[in-house]
Amino acid sequence: MPRSVNAVASRARRKKVLKATKGYFGRGKNVWTVAKNKYEKGLQYAYRDRKVKKREFRALWIQRINAGAREFGISYSQFMGMLKKADVELNRKVLADLAMNHPEAFKAVVEKVK
Repeated sequence: MPRSVNAVASRARRKKVLKATKGYFGRGKNVWTVAKNKYEKGLQYAYRDRKVKKREFRALWIQRINAGAREFGISYSQFMGMLKKADVELNRKVLADLAMNHPEAFKAVVEKVK
């Protein structure tokens, strides 16, 4: 009995990877073995960086809140402690937006917790 290899499926699989690597540099876009490795590595980076993105945004929000709070003479940690005591349930994303784009609203929050 002749060997069956299912060329249709393997070609489709290769086409899918080569389509995804379109725009990569050098042989990464058109040589199957190089493209496959780059594609898999790209998926690893994407998975990792979805987590890193969350960390980076949280750090950015904290910096913005800290800068806004220091204008009123308190540090970030003191401000967050006062928020907890005053039962104000605003997350860091919202607080950072207020501190940056709506300083008068942020001032009202600071006055409320002081």
